Amino acid sequence: MRRKASSIRTRSGLAIGSALALAGCAMLPSWTQAPAPLAGQRGAAAEAEAPAISATAQDVVVFALGLVETGYRFGGKNPDAGLDCSGMVSYVFDKAANLKLPGSAADIARKGRPVDVAQLKPGDLVFFNTRHKPYSHVGIYIGDGRFVHAPSSAGKVRAESLTSGWFAARFEEARTYLD
Repeated sequence: MRRKASSIRTRSGLAIGSALALAGCAMLPSWTQAPAPLAGQRGAAAEAEAPAISATAQDVVVFALGLVETGYRFGGKNPDAGLDCSGMVSYVFDKAANLKLPGSAADIARKGRPVDVAQLKPGDLVFFNTRHKPYSHVGIYIGDGRFVHAPSSAGKVRAESLTSGWFAARFEEARTYLD
């Protein structure tokens, strides 16, 4: 029964994400817009034009957006039980890109390829120092200076600004697993 509910939830998330994409919802990012500069950085990132992204990267973004409002659970690795940040990223990459990512946010960071902020594309991963510990939080960049993540506060997966607010001040680095 649980497997059937999970399958229905996964298909529902994909259907909702696809419907939003087709409807041109304002929550979906522009696929070719470069991110705004992060705190402490100059305007080069805003001036650069980001290259087009792959269909896999688009799938990652739509799948991540389909998980918005999913409950948080420390150590959570599936949407039915709740997700933490690394569990959400691992789940999305497994389902949308057929890639198995390792355990914690720090483990995921170690295996990814570094990305210059000026070249950040939807589907890339963004890492933060949120507990006075490097790479203690991870999210998926969705474009337009925003990312999707599973924060412990407020208890649900959500999209936030990468360029302003609490997370902007704690941004560490971007990495990718996509071509």
